[in-house]
Amino acid sequence: MASTRLDRTISSTGNRKILTFSAWIKRSKLGVWQNVASFGQGGNRDYIAFDSSDRFEVAQYAGGQTYQIKTTRVFRDTSAFYHIQYAIDTNQATASNRLKIYVNGVQETVFTNSSYPAEDLQMYYNLSGENQKIGSDTDNSNYFDGSMSHINYIDGTAYDASAFGETDTTTGEWKAKTSPSVTYGNNGFFILKDGNGITDQSGEGNDFTLGGGTLTDLKDNPDNTFAVFNTLDNYYPAMTLSNGNTKALTIAGKYTYIPTTLGMTSGKYYAEIKVTAQSGSQDAMVIGITSTSSGATTDELGHYANDYGYYGTGNLQNNDSNTSYGSSYTTGDIIGIAIDLDNNKLYFSKNGVWQNSGVPTSGSTGTGAVSITDPDSTPRGAYFFAVNNWSSTTTATFEANFGNGYFGTTAVSSAGTNASENGIFEYDVPTGYTALSTKGLNL
Repeated sequence: MASTRLDRTISSTGNRKILTFSAWIKRSKLGVWQNVASFGQGGNRDYIAFDSSDRFEVAQYAGGQTYQIKTTRVFRDTSAFYHIQYAIDTNQATASNRLKIYVNGVQETVFTNSSYPAEDLQMYYNLSGENQKIGSDTDNSNYFDGSMSHINYIDGTAYDASAFGETDTTTGEWKAKTSPSVTYGNNGFFILKDGNGITDQSGEGNDFTLGGGTLTDLKDNPDNTFAVFNTLDNYYPAMTLSNGNTKALTIAGKYTYIPTTLGMTSGKYYAEIKVTAQSGSQDAMVIGITSTSSGATTDELGHYANDYGYYGTGNLQNNDSNTSYGSSYTTGDIIGIAIDLDNNKLYFSKNGVWQNSGVPTSGSTGTGAVSITDPDSTPRGAYFFAVNNWSSTTTATFEANFGNGYFGTTAVSSAGTNASENGIFEYDVPTGYTALSTKGLNL
């Protein structure tokens, strides 16, 4: 949602003392101030945000800081959705009861700042003529970078976390209630319930408009989180990430690779990587898998014994050994990666054609496959999809489709057979393979 915001203007005043806000949030960019939502206009506003230290805060500013509750804990997991919820009731006599924050179903109790709202303080959330904005501050700045889903807002009732989430009896994980039984009130709303819908699903008719940017309808959701490039495993850093960490721009002179947030220990997985820009020769572009943590800017993909990189020249590199493998590729080409960890085989395709006459469904025979080490015997105990550009002077841009059906913000042009009903790709996915997602890991 970077540079994207949703807008609505309140038409009639509701309850200005009691409310609940609930959203499922997946962060992408860290270390900068980002507003999740804001209510009001100009210098008078209530807002929720992640600060530049990645702490979460709920606050009001009205010519000065009126109240501010900021967590001590930081939120730096870019691989999963957080359920963030808070409830306000300024009628309460006890200060700590006037604002409660819940994360993944558990109430936060330790704060860096704990200046609670004054008793009977009135908010801007439900005041007629004020703006409700999702994804930015009231002045259309400090945009949130990441994904949001299942945003519920309640006018007039302070609910606890059980209203919008519950513990899965099988996995023990906190999951969303997709149809919560709540009273929304005059200005309440429920958006981003299905896909990228901003029409209110609460029954109150409080629809939003797209105020700026682009809404992308991803498969990524709280019940099935897809892999992205890992901003926390970006050595030095070596790349600039965007588009929800599915787009990676390399930096000249920093050769090291960036892996995915999710790793693979067993099963069969498929991904697609598209080179969308390159400032020099194709010799430097590398796409593949890694099982080793990078330790220097010169650690290109394929430098280590259990890392494998398919170069733009068509060569394959492993353990610093470069051998002839397949066709060369360049800007606009889509490289498919199929990794079979039931048989420890690896395959690459170029624009839907499997290289080295590979047959990803050939099982233990491994027709045309690259034989790889069992993940249990690798340094990290798992394999990760990865990319890099081996050059001191040029850069490359990689856009990954790990199953969301997009390269950057552009949808695949002709979806192939999907991956075990989990993921949308440009080309047909080999039978038995799936996308790298939490659902895919459990198939």
